[in-house]
Amino acid sequence: MNDTLFERIGGEAAVNAAVDIFYRKVLSDDSISQFFEDTDMDEQITKQKSFLTMAFGGPNKYTGADMRKAHAPLVEKGLNEAHFGAVAGHLQATLEELGVATKLVNEVMAIAASTHDDVLGL
Repeated sequence: MNDTLFERIGGEAAVNAAVDIFYRKVLSDDSISQFFEDTDMDEQITKQKSFLTMAFGGPNKYTGADMRKAHAPLVEKGLNEAHFGAVAGHLQATLEELGVATKLVNEVMAIAASTHDDVLGL
């Protein structure tokens, strides 16, 4: 079986649903919502859907900045390990809420973990 993770989690519809739920969780979390105060959320959601599609092996239409550059202004505002953990937790909770199989959730979380150093500028 060589289907991409993108296909195995349900393709575009699944990514779209996950990103929408994920940002509802993130924006309602007072420990991290301040990082999105000056963000055009429609644009952010669109970028995130494109990024996750690419990261999961789907069609690559992502044109945003690389992770380190995109998150550098947030690091300057204090983005740290606790914030990264909170966001990762919301991602995992979103996937579980959508009924994604544990094996696939683990694959997604491994991809998320691989962004750690770039997101935090380490």
